[in-house]
Amino acid sequence: MGDGVKTLLLTAREVRELISMEDVIKVVEEAFREKGLKRVQMPPKVYLFFRKYGGDLRAMPAYLETMDAAGVKVVNVHPNNPDKYGLPTVMATIVLIDPRTGFPLAIMDGTYITNLRTGAAGAIASKYLARGDSKVLGIIGAGRQGRALLKAHLVAMKNLERVLVYDIKREAIERFVKEFRSELGSVEIVVCNSAREVVENSDIVCTATPSTKPIVMREWVRRGTHFNCIGADAPGKQELDPEILKMAKVVVDDIEQALHSGELNVPYRLGIVGREVVYAELGEVVAGLKPGRVSRYEVTVFTSTGLAIQDVAVAKLVYERARERGLGTEVSLVLHD
Repeated sequence: MGDGVKTLLLTAREVRELISMEDVIKVVEEAFREKGLKRVQMPPKVYLFFRKYGGDLRAMPAYLETMDAAGVKVVNVHPNNPDKYGLPTVMATIVLIDPRTGFPLAIMDGTYITNLRTGAAGAIASKYLARGDSKVLGIIGAGRQGRALLKAHLVAMKNLERVLVYDIKREAIERFVKEFRSELGSVEIVVCNSAREVVENSDIVCTATPSTKPIVMREWVRRGTHFNCIGADAPGKQELDPEILKMAKVVVDDIEQALHSGELNVPYRLGIVGREVVYAELGEVVAGLKPGRVSRYEVTVFTSTGLAIQDVAVAKLVYERARERGLGTEVSLVLHD
């Protein structure tokens, strides 16, 4: 690599121009498959907790060997941001690295990528774990991530007939409905008055809240329901009654992260469930190493903590397309001796 090699800076606006949800679902599913086949390196994410501000910062490195993609994402979660500062709850930056040299190929906004790849993970889990005849999608938590989950399922679920949505914030529901009413076509959107109403009437339930106590109870769950648990992505967070985990087929994105910071972290720490409650990692199911749903009566749970391999795989696609289309700003970030 000579003196002319530069790092590409990509803004949020540019990233949005370069990828669609269809693209992200495809590349994230491939990243899960690579993990299932043990062809990735991905240490558990590292946390810094800003307790006096009610937020945290996470560092997430990964290397997908076959895809030849490496990098690190730095991402925050500050639930008070929208109300106090007018900022998103989640903001992220991704540094894409050339595995051959360690050179920083690109620095790009990762917030949009984070939203899309997390929604994509839920849709991929539904593909393998939900009943094939699922027609009703429930969303609990109508924020940015709830909207991304619906976008992904609209791509992945061809027989979707109805969307049920609930949030404790009325303005979040109003924004949710306004954003999707024109996109849903023949799909009906129904605003619910409680989480229970969503759970009791949905085939697939997606939870995307910052809750630190269960918001979905065991007695509400119908046979055959699939859950995508997205909100519990840090220690102390949980959305499901632990009794659901005991009776369900539980699939995680990464077992170590799931026990430390996913839906399992609180009941695992309290000794309510053990590691044996985990049936498989999603990558094992995607790679065909373990079957997904085997009965229409199973209750299945996917607990998502968010994986660096998802971010890096999508970031590589963004970078390649940016180079093809001439987008981004080149900077001489590294001094060449």
